[in-house]
Amino acid sequence: MPRAVTLIRSPSLSDAAEYAYAATAPPGARLIFLAGACPLNEDGSTAAVGDVAGQAAKAVANMRTALADSGASLHDVISTRVLVASHRREDLVTAWGVVRDAFGDHDVPSTLMGVTVLGYRDQLVEIEAIAAVLD
Repeated sequence: MPRAVTLIRSPSLSDAAEYAYAATAPPGARLIFLAGACPLNEDGSTAAVGDVAGQAAKAVANMRTALADSGASLHDVISTRVLVASHRREDLVTAWGVVRDAFGDHDVPSTLMGVTVLGYRDQLVEIEAIAAVLD
């Protein structure tokens, strides 16, 4: 099945980044704007309290569900923003590792940010995403 997303890697920029620098979708692609995927269990409780990697994994799992319910998958994501409630770079890197591994070779343009607080009690990670699909 053809994909709408084309990843762009810039030979003019550092290859140290573990993601493509840009992505495009063709005219007529349907864009899907996801709410931030949070590490919430079905009962609304926060999963993996105190565990950045565990919360990142749960947020990815919830994002996969939202994408599937929208007719898409991780390979249809055109960009992400990963938010980590921490001032420690190590925590950001931990969350990023989980997200990066989930996407595999579909290394979409991404922004990784440390923030002071997120919306749910004990929440450490949230992942925003936009996807594009061909109907």
